[in-house]
Amino acid sequence: MRRRDVLALGLSSFTLPVLGTRFAAAQGAYPDQPIRFVVPRAAGGVVDIVARLWGDRVKPDLGNIVIENQGGGGGVIAAAAVARARSDGYMLLAGTTSELIISPLIISNAGYDPVKDIAPIAITAVSVSSLMVHGSLPVKTLGELVTYAKANPGKLSYGSAGVGTSAHLCAELFKQIAGLPDIVHVPYKGANPGLADFYSGHLPMFAASISPQVLEMHAQGKIRILVAGSPRKLTAAPDIPISSEVGFPDLITLQFMGVFAPGATPRPIIDKLAAVTREATADKAFQQKLIAAGFEPVAGSGPEQTAKFVQEELARWTPLLKASGIKFS
Repeated sequence: MRRRDVLALGLSSFTLPVLGTRFAAAQGAYPDQPIRFVVPRAAGGVVDIVARLWGDRVKPDLGNIVIENQGGGGGVIAAAAVARARSDGYMLLAGTTSELIISPLIISNAGYDPVKDIAPIAITAVSVSSLMVHGSLPVKTLGELVTYAKANPGKLSYGSAGVGTSAHLCAELFKQIAGLPDIVHVPYKGANPGLADFYSGHLPMFAASISPQVLEMHAQGKIRILVAGSPRKLTAAPDIPISSEVGFPDLITLQFMGVFAPGATPRPIIDKLAAVTREATADKAFQQKLIAAGFEPVAGSGPEQTAKFVQEELARWTPLLKASGIKFS
């Protein structure tokens, strides 16, 4: 299978049936206290948005969901904390591609095994990473960016939400494909602090997931989104050029987002969380909120599908990352 065909599996893998059966509360007291939902990014970012939408939607079935933002370290800080937590269903992870796929492969001693130490529950949405430039930079297309960077070696830098995030990988793959190794990465603890510097002109480039915030800045002309790392047009932003349209068909970087628990969490708890989440993602109103926020919703996912997908993504990204040479201590 060609590499671009493999990379294109990101969204098509989520073409799952929508299961609309009403969840019947399982026997037992769980949950009888607030559930801590750990978000491995700063507040206000794309992962935080999806986590809060999920938390609001499942409150009738699960009670109070407390969002805890633990940004930094490519998500490994938050993921390791959940992996070490008591397996009682009261501490969950808003897991993504970053801390479950990318970071364990490129960061030495991440502190957890994403397959053994983190239990999958469901995937709720997919976001797409993008490359953008500040409006003051004299480039309007990705091709013009390549030309400008080669004519001005060592003068460009880009920001991201942190080492090991999907957006970081998107930019590094772009550098590799375009032959631009001297573009400097400036990692932040979450996208929002970096985007603030980017919007104010302190950074000429940024790599981030598509969101209403960046789309608004793009519409105003303050920044230019040069490419969305997707194999297909975005539902929320069909005008943004995708990888194949700008001559970089292999620049595909999708980030799944979902609900995960400590590895030894009892199956009845996993099943209850999965059933509640399945009902939430089948809700058209919930799906529309995700689309409005710039995401591709995923309906019908469960523990088995999620586990299979995570393992497949680990198998897919391992050789790609080794070939890229991206490695961080």
